[in-house]
Amino acid sequence: MYSAIAANKRNTVIIIGLFVALIGGLAYAWGYYSGQGSSAIMIIGFVAIYGLIQYYAAASLAVAMSGAIEIQKSDNPRLWRVVENLAIREGMPMPKVYIIPDEAPNAFATGRDPKHAVVAATSGLLAIMDDQELEGVMAHEMGHVKNYDILVSTIVFGLISAIGILADFAMRMAFWSNMGRRRDDNGLGAALLLVGVVGSIIAFLIGPLINAAVSRQREYLADATSAEITRYPDGLASALQKLGEYGRPM
Repeated sequence: MYSAIAANKRNTVIIIGLFVALIGGLAYAWGYYSGQGSSAIMIIGFVAIYGLIQYYAAASLAVAMSGAIEIQKSDNPRLWRVVENLAIREGMPMPKVYIIPDEAPNAFATGRDPKHAVVAATSGLLAIMDDQELEGVMAHEMGHVKNYDILVSTIVFGLISAIGILADFAMRMAFWSNMGRRRDDNGLGAALLLVGVVGSIIAFLIGPLINAAVSRQREYLADATSAEITRYPDGLASALQKLGEYGRPM
């Protein structure tokens, strides 16, 4: 398990390197064909800033989009104590705890590292789970944070989104270039169209496929982490069975 955690951290560096090289190549092509080499620096700067925003704001965005409400121990002692005991058991900082007012049973974790972790559960999950099942689910979610799964997902999502935005810019610029009257713009329009098509394929096809390919491995690792933390894998197994029976979309 510890080797898998180390592999997640290593994969983060590899993913960043590959995406930076890819974005650099697209930026160079853009600058070369447009005749404005300085635009490559602007593009890379945009992607870097966008990635940093995702890195620091992803947790807040996830909480806001889900409608989650932060709680303290007095608001829901049961959920708070489950999370607190898991954090103490693993020597992790106490994450922020949220409840989502939704009847659909679900839970999620976010945060770039254990020091900035957030765990959330829906009111529907709390209603149908007994204490051992709830502990198994929350241990699974905290396992994602402990294993740095959230960091990998956040970085991949941010970089793919940035490439998608750049591809959209290139496609729009190609359209307006082709609408112009100057013939010398035709080569530029074709080049921008090529950059836009390649970027779109990466952002909307290859990127999600790569993310989906590693997602299952991360879920299995979180299951194993839950069993290790709780020392009671039957709790998570029973919870997953209930989720399969009662689950409905949020």
